[in-house]
Amino acid sequence: MAKIQMKTPLVEMDGDEMTRILWQMIKDELLLPYIDLKTEYYDLGLKHRNDTDDQVTIDSALATKKYGVAVKCATITPNHARMSEYDLKKMYKSPNGTIRAILDGTVFRTPIVVKGIDPCVRNWKKPITLARHAYGDVYKNTELYIDRPGVAYLVFRGDDGTEIEEPIQEFEAPGIVQGMHNMDDSIRSFARSCFSYALDMGESVWFGSKDTISKTYDARFKAIFQEVFDTEYKEKFDAAGLEYFYSLIDDIVARVMKAEGGFIWACKNYDGDVMSDMVSSAFGSLAMMTSVLVSPDGIYEYEAAHGTVQRHYYKHLKGEETSTNSVATIFAWTGALRKRGELDGIKELEEFADRLEKATIDTIESGKMTRDLALITSIKDPVVLNSRDFILAIRDRL
Repeated sequence: MAKIQMKTPLVEMDGDEMTRILWQMIKDELLLPYIDLKTEYYDLGLKHRNDTDDQVTIDSALATKKYGVAVKCATITPNHARMSEYDLKKMYKSPNGTIRAILDGTVFRTPIVVKGIDPCVRNWKKPITLARHAYGDVYKNTELYIDRPGVAYLVFRGDDGTEIEEPIQEFEAPGIVQGMHNMDDSIRSFARSCFSYALDMGESVWFGSKDTISKTYDARFKAIFQEVFDTEYKEKFDAAGLEYFYSLIDDIVARVMKAEGGFIWACKNYDGDVMSDMVSSAFGSLAMMTSVLVSPDGIYEYEAAHGTVQRHYYKHLKGEETSTNSVATIFAWTGALRKRGELDGIKELEEFADRLEKATIDTIESGKMTRDLALITSIKDPVVLNSRDFILAIRDRL
């Protein structure tokens, strides 16, 4: 069979630990035999990030802006333990955060629904897509530990010499203080990404914050979303039979639990971080959730929603067998290949992505799966496969 030809490269961002091992298996067994794969490769493994002072992460994001589509493996965001383990020069920032900031993107995470992996919430019939704002808030905070009596202030000094000062807390005993920010332009880009993606997917948008308590910060999110919707998207939503719905975040959470799904839930940065894990776990497994970063100008970066599976990697290094779920990583590749095919007008590439996703789902629904799914499936007598054999079972069905 002649291999499917590509016109424009994908930006390929390699990663860390067990997902890096799966990454190569997926390429070798599921992609390279069928596609003349063209990628511009960037090694975002922690060692190489350290060697390049994290310049490779910036370069990969700039390449994504150039080519329009990227696929990313899971990467380590270092903590103190990783500093010692990898002998790092410094505690580098999250690669995902760096890439999001450069692309000005919003992260959309959607569970992969499979028969036999039933949601914990019985009334969820359709996937719920989490749209996570990818800038600011607690992820760009400044914080202090206060170890003596005194007063903490929020201070703004304007370039014109004006000054605004508001007391935060008078400390009589030790405590903590934190300052965070966001930008109108970033919030506006977030809103546009949500509404544009909703039109592409044919789904309504729900957005919640806490403007009753945060009367300036969260209220600004609410106002900008409404302004962007009314001036740029309302007519398109009406024509498509879709709605934009705003409420307080606690009301949205209650409504989500009673809903059937099939909508986009827009969340501020921290809310999206937490709620995407809740939704993915409730649908079955974090390893069964896609993640795509979408910028307002139509740039796409696909990845799995989970981490590097450190525990399995250490077992792998010892020569022990692992049963690591590769589904979300496979779907990162299929998402990127489908979008590349769509943008370049290569129907065969789009159809291949569809077939690989179907082969993956059909393999699980036939009863062949990794251990994490076998523990929660309603399929009787599932066959538990190791990491490599699961990918090979998908290849056989493909």
